[in-house]
Amino acid sequence: MDIRLIERSEELQDVQRHLASAERIALDCEAAGFHRYSDRLCLVQLTYGDRTYLLDPLSIDVEGLLRPILEDPDREVVMHGADFDLRLLDRDLDINLRGLFDTQIAASMLGIDGIGLQSLLERTLDVSLSKKYQRADWAKRPLPEEMLKYAALDTHHLLDLADRLARELEEAGRMQWAREEFQELQKIRYEEPDESDPAARLKAAQDMADREVHRLREALRWRDEIARERDRAPFRVANDSVLIQAARQPPGSVEELINIRGMNRGLARQEGEGLVRRLEAVEALPDGEVQGLPPRDHSGRGRPPPEAQDRMRTLKAVRNQRAADLGIDRGSLLPNALLEELALEPPESIEDVSRVPGIRNWQAQLLGPDLLEALGITSGSTAS
Repeated sequence: MDIRLIERSEELQDVQRHLASAERIALDCEAAGFHRYSDRLCLVQLTYGDRTYLLDPLSIDVEGLLRPILEDPDREVVMHGADFDLRLLDRDLDINLRGLFDTQIAASMLGIDGIGLQSLLERTLDVSLSKKYQRADWAKRPLPEEMLKYAALDTHHLLDLADRLARELEEAGRMQWAREEFQELQKIRYEEPDESDPAARLKAAQDMADREVHRLREALRWRDEIARERDRAPFRVANDSVLIQAARQPPGSVEELINIRGMNRGLARQEGEGLVRRLEAVEALPDGEVQGLPPRDHSGRGRPPPEAQDRMRTLKAVRNQRAADLGIDRGSLLPNALLEELALEPPESIEDVSRVPGIRNWQAQLLGPDLLEALGITSGSTAS
């Protein structure tokens, strides 16, 4: 296996020349969100033929090389479980990939059990991959030789895997299903997380009194500031459970903070005074200034009416039987959320089925007639 680490700008031209004629490549990305405050793009793996390039976006600007390659609709880009990587490429490089073939989606369309990369490679190519660096810190430099080889193996077998899965899809008559799913996945874009209220993201906050919630919010912000400054993942600074306990039973001193189960003693001694003071400030607030959780949004449509629930049961039975006949996961065939849309507003034709946001053409064509029949609708109309 020919592995080439690219960490100098002058090396990019050679990569560009080599990949210019490539009709298909394998792609993977590594990020550092498990260790670092930001899950920034840390490594890009590209395989063409027997050669794998490891591009270091922390050392060089890789956008100019990658854009024409990844945004060319005539070049197939093979990935596995591309969802997160596509968001990274959009956010960090403003690149929106075209020509995707996702081996995880392909496997799901075939009803294969175990659609993780390791499982698929063992099943399909009798190749065993290590998981040793699955949660490694890809932002550290220099990257050890063993980690570089591990990263290269993530794409080294992808093209062969895609070939095998593509043949199976063609033989099963399901290639068009997969193609539609690939095209939909390509539309994915990065969205900024909702940072409006950090306490609202924790389930435990639902059972807290307002003042406890206010203390929890301050504790989370304390942790976030430290995590950002140290470039560490927040949970590696302090676990949620530690902050929840501090919010419920606020420590009056650094020593009391140290005694909270799971609290890092070093962190408490270095930064704990700030947390203790924040919690004391919340304790001193008058009741009118204490902020609990915002009122729950009850604007949803709520529980479906009985007739819609009856239709939902009917539609699920049809979907479940077809999934069993096809040997495919029920959710991959048609998720419950989309069945609920059909139950709430029953379609009168396959065109109506295909117009429901989220339903693919292949799903409408495959399941539409049976769903309509189950609902007592005999329209012979078909989706284009």
